[in-house]
Amino acid sequence: MSGNGGSGTTATSTDKRPNELLTSWFVRSGWSKGELARQVNRRARQLGANHISTDTSRVRRWLDGENPREPIPRILSELFSERFGCVVSVEDIGLRTARQSPSVSGVDLPWTGPQTVALLSEFSRSDLMLARRGFLGTSLALSAGPSLIEPMQRWLVPSPQAPQPEPEPEPSAAPRRPGRLSKPELDLLESTTVMFRQWDAQCGGGLRRKAVVGQLHEVTDLLQEPQPETTTRKLFKVAGELAELAGWMSYDVGLQPTAQKYFVLALHAAKEAGDKPLGSYILSSMSRQMIHLGRPDDALELIHLAQYGSRDCASPRTQSMLYAMEARAYANMGQPGKCKRAVRMAEDTFADVDEWDDPDPDWIRFFSEAELHGENSHSYRDLAYVAGRSPTYASLAEPVMQQAVELFSRDTEHQRSYALNLIGMATVHLLQREPERSAVLAEQAMHIAKKVRSERVNTRIRKTVDTAVRDFGDLAEIVDLTEKLAVELPETAEAV
Repeated sequence: MSGNGGSGTTATSTDKRPNELLTSWFVRSGWSKGELARQVNRRARQLGANHISTDTSRVRRWLDGENPREPIPRILSELFSERFGCVVSVEDIGLRTARQSPSVSGVDLPWTGPQTVALLSEFSRSDLMLARRGFLGTSLALSAGPSLIEPMQRWLVPSPQAPQPEPEPEPSAAPRRPGRLSKPELDLLESTTVMFRQWDAQCGGGLRRKAVVGQLHEVTDLLQEPQPETTTRKLFKVAGELAELAGWMSYDVGLQPTAQKYFVLALHAAKEAGDKPLGSYILSSMSRQMIHLGRPDDALELIHLAQYGSRDCASPRTQSMLYAMEARAYANMGQPGKCKRAVRMAEDTFADVDEWDDPDPDWIRFFSEAELHGENSHSYRDLAYVAGRSPTYASLAEPVMQQAVELFSRDTEHQRSYALNLIGMATVHLLQREPERSAVLAEQAMHIAKKVRSERVNTRIRKTVDTAVRDFGDLAEIVDLTEKLAVELPETAEAV
């Protein structure tokens, strides 16, 4: 062991070679050794790894071939992934990872009920115990490409025929055995999940994430007790919704590997519940994360899996959401024709929402007319950036984004979405070279961001202000906006 106990580095042999892969990523990042050290320390504190104390000499030793011990390899992987907008694995930067148990590494997991319960239980317990803000995320690797898509395709494979359950007891039979849930207890679990979802929409993922993880762990305990088949399926449904929400909250606060793991486990639970629409929704969340990570090809594959798997049972609202996410993927791939077609399909399908007889599940009710306009306008905005800041696509985005902003301004339950669309509108005005209008919207978003614990919102505001400074830094409104950002949203943790 190295004498510096706070360095997070293991001693290596004297014949080590320079780490050319890490050096390449480091040079392209534009960071100095001191800046990288500061970012590592900042991320380590955010994750609760307060023993990490890195400096420029330590960074130099990593570049020279020394292999740091966990969690530093994972921290470096996440920092470079965020810097370059794509998945940069630990192996990509020439570092080694500690051996992982299957429950916390990778996404290619067994598609069986008992193992799904065991993995959910172990992962949620580890998340609760190992960190104050997702320290478990440093022991995970993000999956992408075939290593992600191929295991998810097994969602479509029919499950083996389960043995027939024993007949349900009649209502007049003896009192239920200990461990069996009553209908009121199941109803309470479902209503609690709805409440958590409302909190997330109002307050962001940072406030109640651990409460959701704790509730998920409690549900996995119930799944390990003997229950009637119908109760077990409902519990798997609740577990799937909670795991998706835990993943979404983790994504919102920047814990990307942790988020992906929860999404994968949620999909397994949805399959055990026999709930294909819920599975399609989980895949759409995974798709959104892949777009965020600069992997639109993977996002499109996930959306097509979702559409194919739920084509005969998803409601118009769910199908419309999937088309809107398909448009986002095509936009980020630079395919305007297919993007516009998906936008039209999202709009046409949403027009059928009121004709649908069955009530929508709570998890899709967020997808309102405002949300539809927001997604479609962001697709046009993304097209504008991919096409080299095209004014044509920016002009397509503006009226649709304006509709979204106006509708969200009257929606007190979805403040995070309101802030995200204000930021989106600010970026559209920057594309149209209207920095004064952009500054007004960005400042409005800042006021909402102070009340919403969402690193995703904070990061988008910072990136928008950075763009404004780069393009219009001498303008008085932009100088004022930069000063307000430093006061309103000081960067106390690494932005994701």
